[in-house]
Amino acid sequence: MTLRREEWQGIVRDVDWTLGYVDDEAVYPDWLSGTGKVPREAWSAWEESYKVAYPEYVATQDEKETSAYAVKAALSRSNQYEQLDEAWRSSVKMHLGGIALVEYAAVYGESRMARFGLSPAWRNMAVMGTLDEIRHGQLSLSFAHELVERDPQFDWAHRALLTNDWVAIALRALIDNMMIGGSVVDIAIQLPFAFETGFTNIQFVALASDALEAGDVAFANLISSIQTDEARHSQQGGPTLEVLVEHDPVRAQWTVDKFFWLSARAFAALTGPSMDYNTPVESRKYSYREFMEEWIIDQFVRTIQDYGLKRPWYWDEFIEGLDVWHHSLQMGEWFWRPTLWWKPVGVSPESREWLIEKYPNWDVLYGDKWKLLAENINAGNMHRALPETLPWLCNYCHLPTCNATYGRDGKWRVRNHSLKHNGVTYHFCTKGCRQIWWEDRDALNSKTVVERFLAGMIQPMDVPGILGYMGLTPDVMGDDAGAYDWTEAYAKTEPVVAGVGG
Repeated sequence: MTLRREEWQGIVRDVDWTLGYVDDEAVYPDWLSGTGKVPREAWSAWEESYKVAYPEYVATQDEKETSAYAVKAALSRSNQYEQLDEAWRSSVKMHLGGIALVEYAAVYGESRMARFGLSPAWRNMAVMGTLDEIRHGQLSLSFAHELVERDPQFDWAHRALLTNDWVAIALRALIDNMMIGGSVVDIAIQLPFAFETGFTNIQFVALASDALEAGDVAFANLISSIQTDEARHSQQGGPTLEVLVEHDPVRAQWTVDKFFWLSARAFAALTGPSMDYNTPVESRKYSYREFMEEWIIDQFVRTIQDYGLKRPWYWDEFIEGLDVWHHSLQMGEWFWRPTLWWKPVGVSPESREWLIEKYPNWDVLYGDKWKLLAENINAGNMHRALPETLPWLCNYCHLPTCNATYGRDGKWRVRNHSLKHNGVTYHFCTKGCRQIWWEDRDALNSKTVVERFLAGMIQPMDVPGILGYMGLTPDVMGDDAGAYDWTEAYAKTEPVVAGVGG
């Protein structure tokens, strides 16, 4: 007799057994399982809402794979890639270099939950999450591999995270924190909840929408296929958080706060420039801030309040950062473009008008800086639009400390939030990074590229030495995506007063 689904599903997803030769602590040691103050029996309440049996999973994934690779194969025979805007192509290179091997790192995080998760249902779901992440890495690398012969920068989809490029070091610091260093309870809240539930919509949904508008059907298909998996296995975070909130709400609040902040900083560098700069003006449907407000902020606040948590202590600084962080990082990325594996784009007059419309203070903070860069290029002073050393990097998120403000005295400043510890001065891009670093200070050991440079680890101690240390060669290092065409319009305007744009 064939059992109905509701009769066998509980059996196949809740497989567990009573240990006879070792005790529970030996199989699920606390430093790996992370139960902490939560009673062991409390994990029996862990239950996801999206219940999938393995045969169903395989059938669904087969359909996704068939569809994704069929579209890829069809488009590979077209000239779609050649028709794309160069700045948009850079968004794709940035995404693949920053994400492809991160997907493989997520395999490790999911595998740990599949082994040390404290509920059989959780372990079952994490097994499928592990398979998901393998698929995502393979699909991303397959997409990039096909384009390497057209553009060697796509080779960095595989190389980026294996180098000492400052962007790669920032990503590795995030990955180590989120997927590798903590217990599985920490990982479930940090990765599926704060990162995937909280933020991947903006990279995989918003960017897919922009990709279609830009005419990049292949990339839109790739990341949309990946996101369908994220929506399922990200549910490991909610049930884990629910159990933790009941027994250790302080730990739950801190873990969510910390990794929402780190995710926000990472996506400001990865997604913000792609949406507000690299996407052609006519193809921009939403600004980065608009999408964050609609898809991230409202959803995140409602979700954590449903679990009985509060808004993070840094909320005002985070909201203010939506108008500053990614704009500052875009300017920093463009100025230090030789240290990248993609080509950032300058600000054309059309893009400037759009940015002023979406961000009323943009022109006050950034307008004259881009104009001065254009004037130097038009005057043949390219050396003034290129770096002579490294950007100062945050000791926590490893991103440049380049967030600009105008003070009460009307002067433009880049804010540096520093502190001294054991006789050493550490520098931070924000007060949020400084506070989290202080709480984690005894567990951190990843040096920024600047610290490595000052310690003599980079030789020779000049720009060519820095580029060599990062693994960048002339064929792949970044340059302006528009071959500096955007600067021509500024030749017709009044020059910036000396010193204002410095």
